[in-house]
Amino acid sequence: MREVPILVVSIAISLCAFAFASWLFVWVKRQPSSNDKIAKVGGYIQKGANTFLSKEYAVLAKFAGIAALLILIFLPKAIWKGNVGENIIVALSYIFGTVFSAIAGKVGIMVATIANMKTAEAAQKGIKPSFLCGFRGGAVMGMAVVGSSLLGVILIFWIVGQSHALLGFSFGASSLALFAKAGGGIFTKTADISADLVGKVELGFPEDDPRNPAVIADNVGDNVGDVAGMGADLFDSHVASMSAALVMAINLDKVLNSNKNVMTVIIYAALGLLASIIGVATARMGKNNQPTAALNSSTYVTTGVYALLTVLATWVFALEWRIWFAAIIGLFVGVIIGIASDYFTNDTRKPVQEVSKASESGPAFTILSGVSYGFLSTLPAMVGIAVSALLAFVITKPLGGVALGADFGMFGISMAAVGMLSIVGMIISNDAYGPIVDNARGLAEMGGLGEEVIEITDTLDSAGNTVKAVTKGFAIGAAGLTVIALLGAFLSEVNTAIVEKNLSIAKFTGFDIMDPVVFFGLLVGAAVPAVFSALLMLGVDRNAQRMVAEIHRQFEEIPGLLEGKEDVIPEYEKCIAIATKGALRELVPAGLFAIVITLIVGFIGGVKAIGGFLAGNIVSGLLLALFMSNAGGLWDNAKKYVEAGNNGGKGSTAHKSAVVGDTVGDPFKDTAGPSINTQITVVSLVATLLSTIFLTLSIF
Repeated sequence: MREVPILVVSIAISLCAFAFASWLFVWVKRQPSSNDKIAKVGGYIQKGANTFLSKEYAVLAKFAGIAALLILIFLPKAIWKGNVGENIIVALSYIFGTVFSAIAGKVGIMVATIANMKTAEAAQKGIKPSFLCGFRGGAVMGMAVVGSSLLGVILIFWIVGQSHALLGFSFGASSLALFAKAGGGIFTKTADISADLVGKVELGFPEDDPRNPAVIADNVGDNVGDVAGMGADLFDSHVASMSAALVMAINLDKVLNSNKNVMTVIIYAALGLLASIIGVATARMGKNNQPTAALNSSTYVTTGVYALLTVLATWVFALEWRIWFAAIIGLFVGVIIGIASDYFTNDTRKPVQEVSKASESGPAFTILSGVSYGFLSTLPAMVGIAVSALLAFVITKPLGGVALGADFGMFGISMAAVGMLSIVGMIISNDAYGPIVDNARGLAEMGGLGEEVIEITDTLDSAGNTVKAVTKGFAIGAAGLTVIALLGAFLSEVNTAIVEKNLSIAKFTGFDIMDPVVFFGLLVGAAVPAVFSALLMLGVDRNAQRMVAEIHRQFEEIPGLLEGKEDVIPEYEKCIAIATKGALRELVPAGLFAIVITLIVGFIGGVKAIGGFLAGNIVSGLLLALFMSNAGGLWDNAKKYVEAGNNGGKGSTAHKSAVVGDTVGDPFKDTAGPSINTQITVVSLVATLLSTIFLTLSIF
C-alpha cells in the first residue's frame, strides 16, 4: 500500500481542520457585542482564565522538564547502555506531546472567553443565533484539538516510525492532561460549591448574582475545567487510542512484511476528523427550537458519515473488513453509552425527576437516590465496553496469529477504540458548547439583559449539562477501550523485549489472576482510582472552605454589598486568587501518587504484577468514573428541574436539598470522575514505556 500519499492526505485533512477552526473563530469574533457591562465582566473572566492557565502551565513545565530528563536518561534503554539517539527521540516526542496538549487548552480558553460574551448578546435575537454562536465557539476547539492530535501522531510516525516515540508523545499528552484536568477541576468546583453554598443556600441569591464574590471565579472555572481541562483530556484519549493501535500495527506489520495495518489506523483516524468537519458544518437547530436535539442530531450525522467514508476506504484500499467491523462496533457502542448517560442525566427522564421528588423530603434523600441511580447508570456502559471489546476481539482474531505478542484480536480491540474516538471532533465541540452557554447565562444575568434572554440561555445551558454528561460518558467509555488496547500494547512491548534481548522467558499471552504476584498487582491497582479521587476531592473541600470564609468576610466588611447598593463591587479577584493558589497546590500530589505507585508495583512484582495492576486499575477506574460522572450530572439537572418550578420551585425545601446534592455532585462530575480516565491512561503508558525495565529489574 502506498504509504506517502496516504500520510500526505491525512496531514491535509488536519490542515483543513485548522482552516475550518480559523473560519469558525473569525465568525464568532465578528458577532455583534455592545453591552459595556457584559464586556467588563467578560474581561474579568478572560483575565482570570488566562492567569490561571499561565500559572498552571508554569508549574507543569517544571514537571515536564524533570520527566523529559528522566526519559532521556532511561528510555527506551539506560543512556549508557543503549543508543543515545533513540533516547533523545523519545524525550523530544514527550515534549512534543506536552506542547501540543498545552496549545489545545490555550486555544479553547481563547475562543470560549470570547464566545460566551457573543452567545449572551446573541440571545437577544433569539435561541437559534445564540445556539449557533455557542456551538461554533465550541467547534473551534473540537477542530483544533483533533487536527493537532492527528497531525502530531502522523508526524511522529512518519519522521521516526518507532513505537517508543509514539508512546512518548502519548505520555506527554496524557501527563499534561492529567494535571490540567485535575487542576482545572479543583479550581472550578472550589468556586462553584462556594458560590452555591453561600449565595443560594445561605442567602437565597439567584444563580450568578453579581453581589456574590465567587461568581466570577465560578465562570472562570467553567473555562479552565470544562474547556481547557476536558480538551486536554480528549486530546490525550485520541492520541492514546491511535498510539496503542499503531504500536500493535507496527509489530504485526514487521512479521507480515507489510504496512497495511499501520495505514488502516491512519486512514480510519483521518476519516473520523473529516466526518467531524462535515458534522460541525451541517449543525443547525430545527423548527422545534430544541438545542439538545440539534446537538444529538449533529452527532448522528457525523456517525453516519464516518461509517459511509470508512466503507468506501475499506473497499478502495482493499483493507480488512473484519477490522472495519471492529471500528464500527466501537463507534456505535460509544453512541449507545452516550444514550445511556442521557437517560440518567436528562431532566425529561425518570431518574432526574425521581431525585427531584425525593428532595422534597430533605438532602439525605437527595443524596441516597442520586447515589443509587448513579450506580445503576454504570451497568449499560460497562456492559457496552465489555461487549465491544469481546466482539472486536472475536471478529478480528481469525486474521492471524501472534506477532511479537501483538495478535489481531488485541489489534481489533484497539481499532474499536479508534472507531469510538473517530468522531471525537464532534464530541469536543458538543462538550465545549456546555461551559460557553453556562458562562453566557451568567453574563446575561449580570448584564441585565432581562428575563426572556436569561430563559433562552437557561434552555441552552440545560442542553449543555445533558450533553456534557453524554460526552463525559463517551470519553470514559473510549478511555476504557483505549486502556484495554494499551494493555495489549504493554504485552506487545514486553514480548518484543523478550525476543530482542534473547531472554530465557516464555512470551506472555495473558495474566493468571490466581498467580499471587498478579493478584497483588490487581488489588493495588483497584485501590488507586479511589485514592486518586479522594485526593482530588479533599483538595476541593479544603479550597472551598477557604473561599467560603472569604465570601463571608466580604459580606461582613464591605458596606452595602449584601444589599446590592449601586457602585458597590465585590473583590472578585480575591476569590479567583484563592481558587488559583489552592488548585496549583492540590493538583500535584494526586498525579504523582498515580505515577509513583505504578513504579513501586513494577519494581516489586515486575511485568506480572503490572499486568494485574493495570487490569484492576481499569475495572475499578471505569466503574468509579462512570458512577461519579453520571451521579453528578443527575444532581445538577435535578437542581435545575426544581428551579424550573417543579417540586416546589426556587426557595423550597426541595430546592435547598437539590442544591446540596449539586454541591456533592460537582466534584464528582467535574473533578474526580473525568480525571480518572486520564489517570488510567497515564499509568498504562508509564507501564508500557518502562516494560523492559520492569522485565529485567524487579524483586519478585
